[in-house]
Amino acid sequence: MNISKITLKYALILGLIALLSTAVSTGVYLLTKGRIDDVTAMQQRNLLEEVVPKTYFDNDVLGSCKLLQLENAPYLNRIYIAKKSEKTTAYFIQSTAPDGYSGNIVLLMGIEPNGNLLGVRTLEHKETPGLGDKIETRVSDWILSFTNKLFSVENEAEWNVKKDGGLFDQFTGATITPRAVVNNIRQSAKWALTELVQNPQMIDQFKDCK
Repeated sequence: MNISKITLKYALILGLIALLSTAVSTGVYLLTKGRIDDVTAMQQRNLLEEVVPKTYFDNDVLGSCKLLQLENAPYLNRIYIAKKSEKTTAYFIQSTAPDGYSGNIVLLMGIEPNGNLLGVRTLEHKETPGLGDKIETRVSDWILSFTNKLFSVENEAEWNVKKDGGLFDQFTGATITPRAVVNNIRQSAKWALTELVQNPQMIDQFKDCK
């Protein structure tokens, strides 16, 4: 058997192995994809229910997701709509505070059309452990202080940390992080009340989340 035939033989063997490997990988992916998607969706629903209780909605909240891309509100990321018997009961708003001590802080808040905050959670951050990470529920209950607080244009000045004349505590030795969070919540709540609630049809202009 000459060298060219040997080379061809091994090339065919390697090709067959690669084909079989691809087929196996594809099969495993197809078999597990549904389960992975289900688990991911369950985790997302559980997180959403931390900021808006399940009793507030009977619609497919995940299916209502819209991407927010606004020049006048670049801090807004996406929105979900909570409805009960076809009536809008609350909004889930994901936003980013760009001015944390160590960078972006991604937040999720639930707010009723009347401005009542149902809950806020921190989704992502890079704040200093032992200081800025108190915005996480596993470290501190500080983020829970927003629950059932009513935002309005009239009381907007109160939505600051105490150092800036507002109602909310800052952290000892770390004012930048809580200030960034409070400011972002205030901005998001104001957008919801002054723009979204006044013109709920604007949701239709946004793209669906993928």
